Amino acid sequence: MRRPSVEKRDLDLIEKVIDRDGELKRYVVEHRELESKLEELSNKPYLTAEQEVEVKRLKKMKLAGRDKIEEILKRYRQNN
Repeated sequence: MRRPSVEKRDLDLIEKVIDRDGELKRYVVEHRELESKLEELSNKPYLTAEQEVEVKRLKKMKLAGRDKIEEILKRYRQNN
């Protein structure tokens, strides 16, 4: 499934190198898990105060992970 925040060239690069870069794989897997948890919470009719805090925490973690993924991809782009 294509994610709007990830460009096609990034998806292609991730697919190309993920099996040989354990750090990238870890961040991509974590990013997908966080996305799944956020989707699960967003499907609830309402959120408790604790769940709202959890959503904010998950979004921050997801963004930090995306930044790490971008750093790794940048290294690959520079080497090509």
